[in-house]
Amino acid sequence: MGNPQGQFSVLVAHPSADLYGSDRVLLETVDGLLAAGARVLATLPSAGPLIPELTARGVNSVLCPTPVLRKSYLSPAGLLKLAGTAVRGTFAGIRLLRGSRPDVILANTITVPLWTLLGRAAGIPVVTHVHEAEANAPHLVRMLLALPLAVSSAIVTNSRFSADTLGSSLRRLDGRSTVVYNGVPGPPLVAAARDTPDGGLRVVYIGRLSSRKGVDVAIDAVLRLNRQGQAAVLDVVGAVFPGNEEYEEKLHRQVADAGASDLVRFHGFQPWVWPFLAAADVAVVPSRLDEPFGNTAVEALLAARPVVASDTSGLREAAGGYRSVQFVEPGSAQELCNALAAVAADWPTFKEHALQDAGTAVERHSPELYGRRMAHHIQAAAQTAAQRKRAAGA
Repeated sequence: MGNPQGQFSVLVAHPSADLYGSDRVLLETVDGLLAAGARVLATLPSAGPLIPELTARGVNSVLCPTPVLRKSYLSPAGLLKLAGTAVRGTFAGIRLLRGSRPDVILANTITVPLWTLLGRAAGIPVVTHVHEAEANAPHLVRMLLALPLAVSSAIVTNSRFSADTLGSSLRRLDGRSTVVYNGVPGPPLVAAARDTPDGGLRVVYIGRLSSRKGVDVAIDAVLRLNRQGQAAVLDVVGAVFPGNEEYEEKLHRQVADAGASDLVRFHGFQPWVWPFLAAADVAVVPSRLDEPFGNTAVEALLAARPVVASDTSGLREAAGGYRSVQFVEPGSAQELCNALAAVAADWPTFKEHALQDAGTAVERHSPELYGRRMAHHIQAAAQTAAQRKRAAGA
């Protein structure tokens, strides 16, 4: 990659090639870097729909075996597999760094610590962008996840909650983070919501299918709503992580056992979510555990749809202060049901508030402003490192 004509070059290390929250935020970061004149190269552990999006922006992607920290590795066999991937990834990563010679590395999440360590060893500054906040994990686990960040040149978090979680996990990280709220692009055109929810309330869930995301809670809530006499359907848009197929099977059994296949529809992963939000009356974000942020909640607000979200720190930061948003107890299907019933009962008010909230969300989560801020922090890390090298050689 090099650094011709004053450009700065960035190697972006990302743990997946999907198109969910942190993946889409990465694209906004890349857009900001390109607008700032950076030369960008991406490295990913596997192929996926993110790569064509990067290619369309003129960014090349290199597949490199990289250990991605996941719960599935917490077993003897998993740890052995993790160690093998780490060895292969180390040699492949060294070759990539020698060939590309970036000015700075962006480690886009704490789940790819190898790139932080390789960058440190090679004398390349590393900016870690933290999208996670495992506040409910045991302290030892949180500390081990946070430890590689101690050698990061700079740390950017997507919320104050994420920054506070880092500080409580490892005291030396307290106060080291800069908070940059996610830039979230809205739909090309905001589709007007229905005048009345005739035929039943249309509810949508968009995101990963996992127990921590509470998809089963959303299903339970919609089933309860129907039993109470309020017709409602739920569209589930998303897929599981590889290895978590059992949870998806559990969701299908939950629907089948209730005889509710006409009330809950599974659409799998969809790269373009706006048609599903346009067809919906209300979006749900029923996470059981703390979320570092809430991209899907912001997307629903940008689409002018009311939101019912779990009352957790990151979701409050993302969706707080909007009149069309209701917060409910995490894991409570009855509270979620009651909140959805409130939307149906006072639909004109929620519809009007959601339309007003869409304008506020556009101002809060401008992708252009986000891109400029991220590019500034990444370029500053590269410039600081370059100045130190010049001073050391003087």
